[in-house]
Amino acid sequence: MEIGFIGLGTMGYHMAANLQSAGYRLVVNDLRRARAEPLIAKGSSWAQTPREVAAACEVIFTSLPGPSEVEAVTFGPDGLLAGIRQNTVYFDLSTNARSTVQKIHSAFSDKGAHMLDAPVSGGPRGAQTRQLALWVGGEREIFERYKSLLDAIGDQVRYIGSIGQGTVAKLVHNCSTYALNVVLAEVFTLGVKAGVDPLVLFEAIRQGAAGRRRTYDGLIDHFLPGKYEPAAFALNLAHKDVALATALGRESGVPMRLCNLALEEMTEALARGWGQRDSRCVMLLQQERAGTSIAVEPERLRRVTTADTSAATKSRSS
Repeated sequence: MEIGFIGLGTMGYHMAANLQSAGYRLVVNDLRRARAEPLIAKGSSWAQTPREVAAACEVIFTSLPGPSEVEAVTFGPDGLLAGIRQNTVYFDLSTNARSTVQKIHSAFSDKGAHMLDAPVSGGPRGAQTRQLALWVGGEREIFERYKSLLDAIGDQVRYIGSIGQGTVAKLVHNCSTYALNVVLAEVFTLGVKAGVDPLVLFEAIRQGAAGRRRTYDGLIDHFLPGKYEPAAFALNLAHKDVALATALGRESGVPMRLCNLALEEMTEALARGWGQRDSRCVMLLQQERAGTSIAVEPERLRRVTTADTSAATKSRSS
């Protein structure tokens, strides 16, 4: 079985590499052939266009920045639809718009082919280690038939529902994450300006109900140390995700006041030229407004996280 993979960016490259490591034969395509060279050196074939990928493969994956890129790869003159064969299966791993997913699904159905949305969550590290969630929308029969293929990409593969529902789950997940960042920036600047050391505050709230569920662990890599480069997930991509989620809210008639506030914060950060910084750089805006700065020394932070890991290991072994 030939597997097509289009989009070899930070996420896509690792997912394609995991498919290859699992023994699948790949036909790959990207705007930059250099991204594909390590895969080609290990046996993958190169296709000049998405159309060539579609003509050669039974199953196709795309991992692309957003709706406009997915539409270009699908509907362009040398796009997937131009070369698609009957019964081909296409999984879009991108964070997309539900309306775009539904449009592509309809076009594929007209050709006798199948399209499922399968956005992923876990970041570049998860893509590399296969510790990824995949949330899949589309025909359940097709999902079940190819689940073993999806399992080569992620360790948490879940069928969500009809076409577009995987995308809804991803947008809810991402939008909640970035809205929570806005709230956390507000309450942390409150605590720090009121006199509590930021790391002591972090340790304290992790002992509460929400903290025991590790709600606050996302603060460790960027917010607490005050380091926003290199980006784990860039602000410009996060802004796109929240914009898609709030657009879905308008489409569905759902008020989203807090999430729209988070989007405003992200838009201001983008206007400052922070698009390539980590998405949590938005939390700097609240620090400016509060007149306080949060930057925990790396060694202090390391001691706390190392102690947490040791305690967790001891607890599991007892």
